[in-house]
Amino acid sequence: MAKKAKSRSAAQAAVKKRSGAKAATRSVARKAVKAKARTVTSKKPARPKQRIAISHHREEDFKADGLRTYAKYRDLGIAAASHGLAQAHVIRLQGPCNPDEVSKLHFHDVEFQMVYVLKGWVKTYMDGEGETLMKEGSAWTQPPKIKHMILDYSDDVELLEVILPAEFRTVELKA
Repeated sequence: MAKKAKSRSAAQAAVKKRSGAKAATRSVARKAVKAKARTVTSKKPARPKQRIAISHHREEDFKADGLRTYAKYRDLGIAAASHGLAQAHVIRLQGPCNPDEVSKLHFHDVEFQMVYVLKGWVKTYMDGEGETLMKEGSAWTQPPKIKHMILDYSDDVELLEVILPAEFRTVELKA
């Protein structure tokens, strides 16, 4: 009987070896599948390396070459430094405000937009928020494609605007 006990334990050991080898093979195969899945989902287009952008205030940098005809813009160099990832500029709305010209309902096809009032005040309308008076030190974000418009502003208003991406589409709507 001792022989039978030995052969049973030898057979059990052989089965364990085989099932252990199968488990190891399955484990290696699973790891390979998981690794392949990770590489497929994590492939993002490589962004060009960003560089430092430094901008010092110079009056001659304010240009009437932006989105609004009643504004002058000072580009802060962010669009070039970030390869189009973001845009930042200081906006001076030219006074006096003409509501017929500025109060046009529109939206921007952007991922992010933030405005900070550096000087003066601006009265805005944003869909879902209504009319809001923003004064020096006020800041707000505008969610993507939110309908909005400027209603009025002071003659000395200056705004800092940050937008992602740098290039975007503006759609004017009927009020």
